Amino acid sequence: MTRDEVLSIVRENILMVLPEVDAALLRPERSLSELGANSVDRAEIVVGAMAALRIKVPGSELAEAKNIGGLVDVLYRKLSA
Repeated sequence: MTRDEVLSIVRENILMVLPEVDAALLRPERSLSELGANSVDRAEIVVGAMAALRIKVPGSELAEAKNIGGLVDVLYRKLSA
């Protein structure tokens, strides 16, 4: 799976949890908080993406993700490991 495919899965999960967000705003440099996601929303997005990718990532590794691009990087690294 490519990094772009992981990004697509993350975007899909963001839009499922935050349907009011304009898809054009889902750029790698944007944080989930900037998009209006609270802590529960962020957890749902991450859990949904991990389920779709069939991976588990420790919270300590997820903590390094400061924006959408960072989340994609963490998930992609785990997927590629």
